[in-house]
Amino acid sequence: MNGLEGEADVSSRLVCNFREIGHTLRAVSEGKGSQKRILIILRKHGVITQSALTEKLGIQPGSASEVLGKLEAAGLIVRSPSAGDRRTTDIRLTPAGEEQAQEAMQRRMARQARMFDCLSAQEKETLLGLLERVNESWDRLYRGEGAQERRE
Repeated sequence: MNGLEGEADVSSRLVCNFREIGHTLRAVSEGKGSQKRILIILRKHGVITQSALTEKLGIQPGSASEVLGKLEAAGLIVRSPSAGDRRTTDIRLTPAGEEQAQEAMQRRMARQARMFDCLSAQEKETLLGLLERVNESWDRLYRGEGAQERRE
């Protein structure tokens, strides 16, 4: 096997590993518009407009409204007209919502810590640096201007 074939094999194995990691992350994460994720975001921000929350979640407003309706019916959030702009809706946690958000955050932090138990502190730092470098490169290649031309 020449150097080019070996490099292609390593790149292929990296892509396969990233794909598998992506599947695992989707399986264990709360999801883009999940109730747990919304509670955690509200806990972090205190009061947030529905439009700002929808933007942070990266989901459609209709999808957010459906989940927010369920959270409101469960007594976990309160929606009210914004004092600053009556055209917008402010969302805040209730005490029960705050409690569930705290529990969800603790479970998330414990899960994330367990995910990297197989690495030493130094290995985690090294991996983080490498992944940030790859992510920056991929941002330029696949998400930046002219990226469509480079996706071939």
